[in-house]
Amino acid sequence: MIIIIGLGNPGKKFENTRHNVGFMAIDEFAKKNNFPDFVLNKKANALISENNKIILAKPQTFMNESGKAVRVLTKPYILNPKPLLVIVHDDIDLKVGKIKIVKERGSAGHKGVESIIKNIGNEGLIRIRIGIGGQNDVKAMKVVLKKFSKNEQKIINGVIFKTTDAIDSLIKNGHEKATNEFN
Repeated sequence: MIIIIGLGNPGKKFENTRHNVGFMAIDEFAKKNNFPDFVLNKKANALISENNKIILAKPQTFMNESGKAVRVLTKPYILNPKPLLVIVHDDIDLKVGKIKIVKERGSAGHKGVESIIKNIGNEGLIRIRIGIGGQNDVKAMKVVLKKFSKNEQKIINGVIFKTTDAIDSLIKNGHEKATNEFN
C-alpha cells in the first residue's frame, strides 16, 4: 500500500497560495495518472482518491491540524508491511523551484508536519519539501498565505511537474534512488 498526502488549507480563499503547493502537486499527480475524482472521507476529514494500491489524500483540516486526518487515514495500514507514506508540503526555507526529499526528519518548524509527527511519529515518513521561497525578515504566516507572483507561478508550475516525477520515482525506485535523482 502507498499513501501520498498533500498538505494545504481547504477552501477557495486558500487556493493557489504558497501553503497549498502540496494540494497542487497531488492534484497534478492524480491527473497525470488518471486517478478518479477525489471524494470526501468524512471519518478522516480528507479528500481521497484511490487507484490500484495507491491512496492520494488532501486533509480538509487546516494545515496545523493535518496530523489528525493522517492518523485516521493511516491507522488501517499500520500492520506489516508498513505502507510507503509520502507527505508533500511547502517549505519556506527552500527557494521557489527547489524540491527536497527527506526521510524520518523533524518538522523544521512546519506546523502541518509537526502535527503529523505528533500524531503518528516519523518512522518511515518520507517528505517531499517544495520550496516556496520565504524571506527571513518576513513573518512565515504572511508568506505562506500569499499567492505566487506571475514569474514565481511559472516556476511553481514546473516544480509541480517535477514533484509528480519525484513521486513516481519514489514508488518505482525507492527512497534512496529518488533522493539521488531529485535532491
